[in-house]
Amino acid sequence: MDESVRRVGAAGKASFEAAVDSGRALRRLLIADLALARSAFGRAMAWVGVAIVFGASAWLLIMAAAIALLQASGWSWLASIALCALLSAAVAGIAAWRVSRFFDYTGLHATRRQLARLGIGDEADDSDETSPTPPPEARA
Repeated sequence: MDESVRRVGAAGKASFEAAVDSGRALRRLLIADLALARSAFGRAMAWVGVAIVFGASAWLLIMAAAIALLQASGWSWLASIALCALLSAAVAGIAAWRVSRFFDYTGLHATRRQLARLGIGDEADDSDETSPTPPPEARA
């Protein structure tokens, strides 16, 4: 009987140590994923800055150059301003697309995928096509 009690106690200690190790591994995973999210947020803010600077400077420079060139070739003010607006909208659209891609990386999707592999959480979230793929720097 004493031997059985010792074995049950040893198994309980081993189970507790395994649970503590699993908790530590999940903590490390969460910290790594938060670092990835913080990095993606920083990159998104950098692209926001790029979008603002290039959007404003492109608008001013293209507006001035296009108006001068198009007026010299016989275009009206309305046509030259419309051309400048289209070019500026294209640059702003590209910048907005890049910002949205980096904001997708701040959603802690890696942690949910890892937890789903362990059988925790909802696996249906991982199969949808809207979940972003990690940036190339994170895949290595």
